[in-house]
Amino acid sequence: MSAESDRKAAEFLAIADQFKLGALVTESSHPVTASLSDVARRSVEEALDLLFQVDEDVLNRYRRWVEEDRTASIASVVLEALRAGRRVFFTGCGSTGRLSILLDSIWRGFWREQQARGLTGSPSPFEWEDRTRSAMAGGDFALIKAVEGFEDFTQFGRRQIADMEFGPGDVLFAITEGGETSWVIGTAWEALDRGGTVFFVYNNPDDILREHVQRSREVIDCDRITKINLTTGPMAISGSTRMQATTIELCVVITVLETVARTLMNEMEPGGPLSRDPATVPQEFFAALETMLATLRSPACRSMLADLVRLEESVYRSGHKNTYFADGLGVDMLTDTTERSPTFCTPPFRRYDDTEAAESWAFLCVPQETTSAAWPALLKRAPRCVEWSEEVVRAMTPPDKADRTVEIVRRIGLPDLLRFRIGQDGLPYRVLGEGDCAVGLVGPNEDRLLSPDGFVRKQLDRARSAGAMTAVVRLTQGVSEGTTASDDVTAVVPVPATGLLLEGVTRAGVKMLLNAMSTCTMVRLGRVMGNTMIWVVASNLKLIDRATRYIVRLTDLAYDDACRLLFSSIEYVTPRMLADKAYPPVVGLSVMRARHGLAPDEAERRLWQELGS
Repeated sequence: MSAESDRKAAEFLAIADQFKLGALVTESSHPVTASLSDVARRSVEEALDLLFQVDEDVLNRYRRWVEEDRTASIASVVLEALRAGRRVFFTGCGSTGRLSILLDSIWRGFWREQQARGLTGSPSPFEWEDRTRSAMAGGDFALIKAVEGFEDFTQFGRRQIADMEFGPGDVLFAITEGGETSWVIGTAWEALDRGGTVFFVYNNPDDILREHVQRSREVIDCDRITKINLTTGPMAISGSTRMQATTIELCVVITVLETVARTLMNEMEPGGPLSRDPATVPQEFFAALETMLATLRSPACRSMLADLVRLEESVYRSGHKNTYFADGLGVDMLTDTTERSPTFCTPPFRRYDDTEAAESWAFLCVPQETTSAAWPALLKRAPRCVEWSEEVVRAMTPPDKADRTVEIVRRIGLPDLLRFRIGQDGLPYRVLGEGDCAVGLVGPNEDRLLSPDGFVRKQLDRARSAGAMTAVVRLTQGVSEGTTASDDVTAVVPVPATGLLLEGVTRAGVKMLLNAMSTCTMVRLGRVMGNTMIWVVASNLKLIDRATRYIVRLTDLAYDDACRLLFSSIEYVTPRMLADKAYPPVVGLSVMRARHGLAPDEAERRLWQELGS
């Protein structure tokens, strides 16, 4: 251990009480998946059933949401703001940041469709489309790759929401998985200070948050903030709030938006083809969500998804790569692929011109010819990246962290986002060949993607002709046209037909499906022990605490000693991590060092040997 790593560990330990989150329900181990890694080795189908069984917690919590009867009152606040010409903001960090962007894109996409069919009115569909905003910690760049340390700074959240000109009468849904994220809390305080209405959406019991996290207690005790507590219980993978926590948040917030959209459509087009009763949204959503989850848990569906898991596992085990092709579900697919990197320590998306970085295991391609057109099409708005001057950064950052933070901000602007080529102009930089795989994700009403000249069909056929394997995940309502018979694996997943304008149950179903598949794949690859993600990337203070607790769990070390060892391991891997090169998991590396008294390089060699890599 170096003096520098000891210094950094001491700095964390001095403030660790603010970030020791082991008492939170979202950090606990779920009893259903306690032996998930053993089950997954024996049967992929059984492992998928365990993961979907935990999703029943989402259904049960949504049932309580219906009983609480809060949708109409929240929707009325949103409607009042919109009718007054104000806007609705969604903010989040990490998984909830991606959720915020998804919610924004769904709202915008619906009104864009109304414009396309010629609906008019005052305000017009164009005006309603532009009434939502979304922000995640680190800006849209963080959709692709976690921005180091951003979520730890309350003032960063304040600044990002201020940059978007949040004003009096605007509404904010501040969404945080655990209820303790500093950046999200910063957006809430800034919105209040600017005269806005704030809904705080979170997933841990109030009494636990109030006892253990001061910044959460301050929010919970503030009577000017409306709390939406959606606690479901522990996650299927301990601490992996990309799963059930954000799923229930998606379901509830989109229920509110659906109620708002129905009301506005009834006013714009009374008795029209999209006329619906706003009051019945929660009940309709619950019935459809129950059907969706029953479908995912059915033996037939799990069998198809298990084939996809085994296919992806074989691709990654052999050192090859996978590219996803999607259109309408592009944001959903992007979210799942990019969230694998911090959760399971897989190589993040690679910039097209960075030949030194490790090849990304997974990537996304959408139909637009150029990446500059692809990002706005995906987000349904222009990309919004953090573009702060050095003076602004230094004014918000502690002196000892300022230089590093300035350097980080320089690398997360729009030019950097556009280096991730998700349009077809990125295909020459990610050529698929023998041993690789191409997977199409096709939603309801997207059969055109699988027609002979459709985007997905053409890309899969091109990949197959180059020797790659192919697969299709199709979500269907009723009978769909087109064929996928030439693909190695096909999963056809029916989604319930509903009158939901925003198709919220379909989006929740896609999320649960992708979460389960990617998680099961990573479990099979040894990224999880039991239901503990031992490959977690310690990229912020919350994750440093989580990694430290995992080292304590797997060794005989005290918390402080485990923390010092963790920082030493982080120092060892940092040069490769910054260059996006492959590096060993810091938790596993630390455990190996503690158990066998090894130096970092020796521990790394032994770790790779035991992992079979």
